[in-house]
Parts: sequence; structure tokens; C-alpha cells
Amino acid sequence: MGSSVRELAGATPATRDRYVDLLRVASLGAVVLGHWLMAAVTPDGVGNLLAVVPALQPLTWLLQVMPVFFFVGGFSHALSYRSLLRKRPEGSEDSVYSAFLRARLQRLLRPTTVFVLVWGAAALLVQLLGGGGGLTGVTLRMVTQPLWFIGIYLAMVAFTPPLLRLHERYGWGAFAGLAGAAVAVDVLRFAAGVPYVEFLNFAFVWLAVHQLGFLRADGRVDPRRAALLAGGGLVTAAALVALGPYPLSMVGMPGEKVSNMAPPTLALLAHGLWLVGAVELLRAPAARLLERPRVWRTVVAANGVAMTAFLWHLTAMFGVYGALLALDVELPAPASVAWWAQVPLRIALAAALTAALVAAFRTFERPAAPTAPGAPGASGASGGGPLAALGATLCLLGVLGLSMVGFGGLLDGRTALLIAIPVSAPAAVAMTLGGWLLVERAGRGAR
Repeated sequence: MGSSVRELAGATPATRDRYVDLLRVASLGAVVLGHWLMAAVTPDGVGNLLAVVPALQPLTWLLQVMPVFFFVGGFSHALSYRSLLRKRPEGSEDSVYSAFLRARLQRLLRPTTVFVLVWGAAALLVQLLGGGGGLTGVTLRMVTQPLWFIGIYLAMVAFTPPLLRLHERYGWGAFAGLAGAAVAVDVLRFAAGVPYVEFLNFAFVWLAVHQLGFLRADGRVDPRRAALLAGGGLVTAAALVALGPYPLSMVGMPGEKVSNMAPPTLALLAHGLWLVGAVELLRAPAARLLERPRVWRTVVAANGVAMTAFLWHLTAMFGVYGALLALDVELPAPASVAWWAQVPLRIALAAALTAALVAAFRTFERPAAPTAPGAPGASGASGGGPLAALGATLCLLGVLGLSMVGFGGLLDGRTALLIAIPVSAPAAVAMTLGGWLLVERAGRGAR
């Protein structure tokens, strides 16, 4: 792998924006570290450190960096889709959409599908043998929770072509329209008490951040605008938390009436704006750092396994806690002096186990050879675009459903509500696999 990384790093075009690759890795790494730090596991169950020590909740304004990942996604999706458009035969935009979805979803769904199948088989075996209680039961329920991010990201990919056209026509106005829609949703939610309207902000908030990535791709987030985003976003987020109905934490907290994350709120959007502005202000010094060969090789290596590490990091964390309990190692009370003293050891063990899992499953993150639109085997048949869109929708619903229901209670028919529809784990897995097959078929074209 070392020689491959060295070759990839050495072959990097001079025009590549290396900072975007760094942001992708750093944002996922911050989420992993945040999860490891926030988990407050005791022999009696799993809690949240931020609920135990509310004074630590301001840290979420630094560790809640998912907006950066969606911002980077918008940048990458704009470049990828435009590249395919330039290569298309005349009049084949339908096949471009199919090829775009297939290429983008492969990097997400190949490692995700392996994760789902491995955990699904393990969960079924455990429950057939009569297990599933205690920490094992908690693990089966919680290990799929990070899949919500992949589900939302699938939606960003699917909406890229129409939103990119809006961006090319209206520029900052398209972003303002999405942000304004998020404002309207919160007004209807909190001022008018309209039920269920808040779920629209799963789209408006994340799509608005994604739209900033389009602006970044066109060079329209200069230092002056970045400073305005950072300052305006931070002041707005602080004012909304201080004066409005929004909680301080930018991640979900157990038992809270309002969460900034699920569904997203205007406060989370403002938080995302300040983060995007802040990372853009750091672009120039970071770019100079990334010119160093060793630094760039590290980023290239991390990018090649980032999704796999993200998928398996909770597995590693619960594995460490399970081993400590099996060995009768005392788990101190969360936030106690002994607990903090044990943090470096737990994180080191979780990182080591994550590395082992990455070594086992990283091959599934390697992208398959792309098929250019119009090439032999590419989708040229009519209907390829709608078929790909249907597949992406099924994948989105399946992954989101699985993130909510988990693998606990497989034999009991456990379900969770997804847009008012009860979804079981087997149904969610079937939707994910079926959707991916449709995307693959649309991308490859009829044989």
C-alpha cells in the first residue's frame, strides 16, 4: 500500500485542490474522535458525556464538523458532474446523470453494504444464540446510527444536477433561497406550531451548505466572503442560541425537546456558515503545508480509507469497552478523574482496532473503473436517469431506515418510523441493496 500511496501522491496534478482532500479527512476524523470522547459507557449502559457535563457542550461548536463535509461534497460533486458533461455525446444528459450517480455512490455504498451485511449476519447469529442483552444489545442498536450521514449525503448526490443548474443561473441567490426556506421552516415550526414541517430542514439546511461547495468550485468564496460567513454565522448562531428556542449543543442530546441536529435547525445552518468561513480563511497556510510530500502522502493515504474507518469506528469503540468489561477492568464514573485518566488508553485501543478493521475491509472502498457516458457499455438507453434516481431514492430510504432501527430485535420484528412508515432492519437492507442494483444497472446500461 505504501508504494501505491507514494505513486498516487506523486501523480497528483498541479491543478488539484489538495485542501479539499484535507478537509474531507479532517471532518470525518473529527466526528470519529468526537464519538469516542462523548461515549460514557458503564456496566449499566451507555450515556453521553455532554449530558453528564453540560459545561462541555460548547465543544460541539468545534467538533460538529459535518457541515464541512457537505461543503466539500458540493465542491467535488460540481467538478465531477461537469467533467462528465464535457465528455458526453450530444444529447445524452440522461446517461450523464446515471454515470454520475453510479460513480459517486460506489465509493459510499460498496463499503457501506459490506458493513451492513457483516453486521446483519453477526446480529442474527447473536440473537439466534439467545444473546443481545447488555452492552451487546446497545451495540446492535447504536452501531448503525452514523449511517444517517450517508443517507443524507446520498440525497446531496442525487440533487446535484438540478441544484447545479440553479447555481449556474442564480449563484449566491440559489444559496440564499435554500437558506431562506430553512428560515421559513423554523418560523412555521416555532412561531406557528405547524406539525412535521421541521423535517423539511433535513433538505434545506444540508442542501444550503452543499450549495456553498458549488460556489467554492467557481472561486466565489474569496477571503472577504469567507470572513463574512465566519463572522456572520458565528454571531447569528450565538444569538439564536441565546435568544431563541435552540439548545447550546450542536449535536443531539438525550431527552432534549429540541435538537439542532435531528431535524436540523437554523442554528445549525448558522453554525455551518461560520465553520465554512473559518476553514476557507485557513486555506492559504494549509495549502502551503500540503505542498510537503510527506504531509500530502498522509492525506492521500487517509482519503483512501476514510469512509471505511468512519463506518467501523463505533464497532471498534464498543469492542474496546466489551473487552475491558470481559477482563473485569473497572470502568470509572464518566467525567471522574479516573475516567479522564483512562481516556488516552481507550482512544488508543479504539484507534488500533479501527486500523485492524480498515485493513480487513479497505479493499471495498477502492472505486471501480469508471465508465464514461457514451462509451461501450455506458447507459444510452432512455430511462436510465429515472431508473438511477429511483435507485438512489431506495438507497436513501434504506440507509436512513437502518440508521434508525439498528440491528437489535431482529427476531422480534423491531421497527422504527421513517417518514411515518414503520421500517424493519431486513426491509431497510433490502431497499439499500435493491436501490444500489438499480443505480448499477442504469449506470452500466442495458446489455
